[in-house]
Amino acid sequence: MKKRVVIVGGGINGLTAANYLQKQNFDVKILEKNNNIGGACVKDSVVINKKPVNYPKGATVLGMMQKFVFEETNLSKFIKTYYPKSPKLVYFKNNFEPTRIYQDVNLLKKELQIKWNEKGDIEGFRNDEAIVIKYLQNIYKKSTVPDISDAENILGKKITELWIKGSAYDLLNHYFTSEKTKLYMGMTVTESGPASIFQKGTAFTIPLMDSGSIFNGYWGFVKNGIWEISENLGKINESIGVKIDYSVSIKNIDHKSKKIFLDNKELDYDYLLFATDPITPARLLKDDKKIKTINDKEFIGTSGKITAFFKNPVVWKYPANDDSLDTSFRFIFSNSDLGEFEKSSQIAYKNHKDYEPGYIQIYPEGAAQRKMGNDEGIEKLILFSKNFSFNKKSKDLVDCKQDILNLLSKYIVNVDDLIETKFLTPADLKETFYFPKGNIDHMTLSGNQNFDKRTFSNQPKESFFRYFDYDNIYYCGAGSFPCGSVAGTPGYMCAKHIINFN
Repeated sequence: MKKRVVIVGGGINGLTAANYLQKQNFDVKILEKNNNIGGACVKDSVVINKKPVNYPKGATVLGMMQKFVFEETNLSKFIKTYYPKSPKLVYFKNNFEPTRIYQDVNLLKKELQIKWNEKGDIEGFRNDEAIVIKYLQNIYKKSTVPDISDAENILGKKITELWIKGSAYDLLNHYFTSEKTKLYMGMTVTESGPASIFQKGTAFTIPLMDSGSIFNGYWGFVKNGIWEISENLGKINESIGVKIDYSVSIKNIDHKSKKIFLDNKELDYDYLLFATDPITPARLLKDDKKIKTINDKEFIGTSGKITAFFKNPVVWKYPANDDSLDTSFRFIFSNSDLGEFEKSSQIAYKNHKDYEPGYIQIYPEGAAQRKMGNDEGIEKLILFSKNFSFNKKSKDLVDCKQDILNLLSKYIVNVDDLIETKFLTPADLKETFYFPKGNIDHMTLSGNQNFDKRTFSNQPKESFFRYFDYDNIYYCGAGSFPCGSVAGTPGYMCAKHIINFN
């Protein structure tokens, strides 16, 4: 008889887990509280010139997914992707000439020496990072438990100390001499929230963010929009027998009898997977002690997102007249050194200001869509911005949004072509996607919530994805190892643990 698996949550991790389990002869059902699947990987639309224009409501770019997941789920048969091979462009305040972040390490080394007077070991950094990334990718593929002793045995104590156990501050100072290099290479430390660069364990976030293999460590785009990942995986899953129930309200869960009580029926399960935020399982299980334990963790998110719509393709001032850079990712820094970077991050964390400029990541969604043969007639530019406090919604921070757009206007020629914007703050992200305290990775990637500590299991070495001490109940949401993003890695690893155990 097939073992029954119920998955709560139809985001990328729930969909990925369902795919692998169903193909291993489990009977899988997904329970989704919304009337659509996708979690934060969904589309929305805005009407411009009486025509609806789709845009990524939450997640925008694809990068941390593993190539084997993309292929083994059969997503590769339905999805067209693109990632820019042109260099990324980095701007610092009062310096409009960008620095090119080349993929070729020799070109990068020359560029950073000329532009930022970098005298450190660029090549050593890239080589050591590649070693750590390969190690992480092997963990993902084999679904092994992240373990410090294992890292030391494979990577050696020096690399483990620097890249996994150490602080981002010490890692960056070990390789680089220029503050600008340190800022660019270390900005992902605060990707999900205001983790301190001085805290042990924060160095790990740097290789983690480059550990996707779908684009060999880089980030890219999906034709039409990233929501095609979740929508197509949902269709693939249904075609192989996964059942998906929408608009579900769970009233109660009896873990002893393995029953889930809905509005008008009950479900039996052999395995229960939560592909949700971390606190939802404890609430549904009515476990006050677990709720308190989880609430004591670090959740604050500080990321804001503006989707800007232009009636014509964006024309960049710097560098001018270079169409080869239309799809380059661009970064505008308001900080000049690591000290300012840390200060800005912590100001937002402590709610001292609604918005403290740190950096803006610019994703050229419209240009990338044209590159894939999808000319929508409207240009979309995504501005992923730091640092917002967690206390106000976008409607209350119109001035902050305008500050970001004013900064952007210094770098583009046709700012008058801007015709519409959509703005999300951490408070909006919590309300829209149920992100705890607006954190895109559900928990801050701080030192005590990274690598081997990114688990809720009481016995992580035996069952890393188990939810505390509950038998046959697992957690594979964005708060588990390795983290969020449209990757599906926690869902895959959790499914493999169940398959191997069974």
